[in-house]
Amino acid sequence: MLPGLPAADPTATLALLTAIGAGVGLGTLSGLVPGLHANTFALLLAAAASSLPGPRLYVGVAMLSAGVTHTFLDVIPALALGVPDPAMAASALPSHQLVIEGRGREALRLSALGSGLAVVFAVPLAVPLTLLMERAYPLVRPWLSVLLVGVAVLLVVTEHGRRQQVGAACSLAASGLLGIGLLDAPVTGALPVSDVLVPLFSGLFGAPVLLAAIEGDGVPPQADATVTTPRRTVGVLAGIGTLCGGAVGYIPGISSAIAATLALGLVSDQGPRAFIVTTSGVNTATAVFALFALISLGTPRTGVLVALARAKVPLVLPALLAAVAIAAVAGAILVPTLGDRYLRIVGRLDPTYLSLSVIAVLVCLSALFAGLVGIGAFGAAALVGHLPPRFGSRRATLMGVLLVPLAL
Repeated sequence: MLPGLPAADPTATLALLTAIGAGVGLGTLSGLVPGLHANTFALLLAAAASSLPGPRLYVGVAMLSAGVTHTFLDVIPALALGVPDPAMAASALPSHQLVIEGRGREALRLSALGSGLAVVFAVPLAVPLTLLMERAYPLVRPWLSVLLVGVAVLLVVTEHGRRQQVGAACSLAASGLLGIGLLDAPVTGALPVSDVLVPLFSGLFGAPVLLAAIEGDGVPPQADATVTTPRRTVGVLAGIGTLCGGAVGYIPGISSAIAATLALGLVSDQGPRAFIVTTSGVNTATAVFALFALISLGTPRTGVLVALARAKVPLVLPALLAAVAIAAVAGAILVPTLGDRYLRIVGRLDPTYLSLSVIAVLVCLSALFAGLVGIGAFGAAALVGHLPPRFGSRRATLMGVLLVPLAL
């Protein structure tokens, strides 16, 4: 039996809302800064939980609301700078292409719709899906490697043309070797939380775009924010993303980046707008499904929920769902509000200065999270990240950095 919401009096309710607000603020910061993730703040909060004032529940709702807000806001640097969060990496190039075409404001709203609808779909689906996965997971687990191999093959065979398929296979293999060599490497950075994924994904997906942008014209003026995709289509795409996000919440080893890659394979012929809606839906639905998986199965599936477990936060479902709902509303409002400004500011800056500055930030973050190994990983990943454009293949094949090690 889950305990009830302990925020019956106004003071406790205000404290709970304050904690959620603080989480929204942290998630906004991590979402807007390329290379930074809400997992970092969540793990830092977990380490400091014993010294923070108030019940552990308030720390937990701050972590969860930061994670949910991040899943909305992380699309902004992916659009404006071409530096995606790992979960948005599968749609990095298609979404950035819309900005180049002057449709960045529309892309922001499509992402907000995909994430917002994913919360709406995931909450009612979470209970029956949790009951189903409790029974189905023992049957799925032995076939997990086959599923991952299938995703990898799908990425290659859906390329248009033999040259593109060869490039996709090379990118998949090269990034896979990076993952095999570095994912389990012992790394120590200046921060209490070490993470080799920061330099790997920054190098694979961010550095090549930034280097190409040095001689470019920068972000062009953006047209109106009208969403041209039919509402029904947006709903279907968000539903696909939500279902793929369920795999992240319940199956160990499947990250939101992998689920987004699977979703990308399912909508590969529907254009960049479909990529944005679907991958945004995957990213946000994960937060809901993973929460229910933690409560029902007792195992955290995301970095934020690992921090939640470490901090020994009581699993008070009404309070935690309130954090998800409030953060989702805040995120849906903040994406177009801050995103439009972000695009305008970036558009005014010199592209050479901007690209070199962001590369410097990514190198510094790589060092902070993984030390000298992180800097080396960033450089190697940047070299591998140039393979897809050389062959005209999709950058999503670089998700081999996770697919190959997990499949093995």
